[in-house]
Amino acid sequence: MRLDGEIFEKIKSGQKTIEIRLLDEKRKVLKKDDIINFGKRPTLFERLKVKVIDLKKYKSFEEVYDDFSLKDLGYTQDLNKEKFLEKMYKHYNKEEVKEYGVLAIKVVVI
Repeated sequence: MRLDGEIFEKIKSGQKTIEIRLLDEKRKVLKKDDIINFGKRPTLFERLKVKVIDLKKYKSFEEVYDDFSLKDLGYTQDLNKEKFLEKMYKHYNKEEVKEYGVLAIKVVVI
């Protein structure tokens, strides 16, 4: 999977332990104890290996926001729900989220 530089660094440092993705066909096959190789955008030369320690399925980003601390999601406490949702919907459109749902992937760097 690919990650923007800032998110890559937050996972690498342990500041972010939950990665949120659309629950599309690629993510439906993920299971606990799987290994994910993240590539840092734009070049993808820098790689990061993580282990999946938990998976949770949601119908919306709103549910994810309500279920996790902002710290686990890689954000500071000053990010309100509206701004969080705005960030999420920059990457995913509402129709996709409604069709597929959302997957919260709890990871640990290995």
